[in-house]
Amino acid sequence: MSLPTQAQEALDIFGQPQGWEQRARLLMQWGERLPALSDEEKIDDYRVHGCESKVWLLGSVEDGHWQFRAASDARLIRGLVALLLARVNGLSAAQLQQVDLPGWFEQLGLSRQLSPSRSNGLNAVLQRMREMALL
Repeated sequence: MSLPTQAQEALDIFGQPQGWEQRARLLMQWGERLPALSDEEKIDDYRVHGCESKVWLLGSVEDGHWQFRAASDARLIRGLVALLLARVNGLSAAQLQQVDLPGWFEQLGLSRQLSPSRSNGLNAVLQRMREMALL
């Protein structure tokens, strides 16, 4: 399966050898790319539970392809979520079920920086996306 354009861009950028400080800075820059959610969208209905940080997720489907928008109160998490969105936006519901989250962050060279709680939180976000796609 070929990657969405933004996912390929992320791989190109994060795939270059660099130290954790550079990666952390890049991660935060990716997080800043996320379009802001309005206060009306930052409500409990859209909150992803299972994350230590607050994460809100909204999704819509157009012509069978999902587009997600998200926000987080934590800068690093916002960056990780932005990378997850880069990987999944534009996928069909069936393709969404196939996304290998650990594999994606391994490809990006970020898996070592994913603490168990961050990993669980990102899994909760992906799980919520999959549930939305099945509704």
